[in-house]
Amino acid sequence: MNPAPLPAFYDDLDASLFEVWRLLREGPVLRRNAFHMPALATVDADGSPQVRTVVLREADPAMGTLRFHCDRRSAKAADIAATGRAALHGYDTASKIQIRVSGTARLHTDDAVADAAWDGSRIMSRTCYGIAPAPGTALPAGDAYTQPADGADLDGGRPNFCAVVVTATRLDFLFLDRRGHRRAGWVRDGAGWAGRWLAP
Repeated sequence: MNPAPLPAFYDDLDASLFEVWRLLREGPVLRRNAFHMPALATVDADGSPQVRTVVLREADPAMGTLRFHCDRRSAKAADIAATGRAALHGYDTASKIQIRVSGTARLHTDDAVADAAWDGSRIMSRTCYGIAPAPGTALPAGDAYTQPADGADLDGGRPNFCAVVVTATRLDFLFLDRRGHRRAGWVRDGAGWAGRWLAP
């Protein structure tokens, strides 16, 4: 049985960078895409790494940014507010591609970015921001919290909502293949990217 042909980006650094952004751009649109729900890494006040899953809402290759949403009362929002840094990671089993992104991160709570993100959110998503008490609060029982009832005014959760924009400063791409893996990294260089091949 003949192996599948190698992808066009296999030995092409520019094509590999294009593939990174193509996959990230598809993440918010294709819900079954592995990059729809990347892992977000931050560092907490104790200096400990924290990782959790977020939903990627937008990836903009021209600006080098990625956007997700969170509750401004959450630990991840506090981590980002304190450090201004974040990293995202995704791995697609089917294509055998891993993407890592790190960069500066900014919380948008009461500006045009946050307003547009809120207006574009689904009802189910808005419900999450009306939950009380705040995320991570210790509870006496699993159901000892409240959330907006069906038909409730879901804008009540708006004060708890924020959009997070990560401006990538580093990208790491890994493609796994038994004929030889390919790994590449890029560092933000002004408006563009300076890339090089890396040992996998």
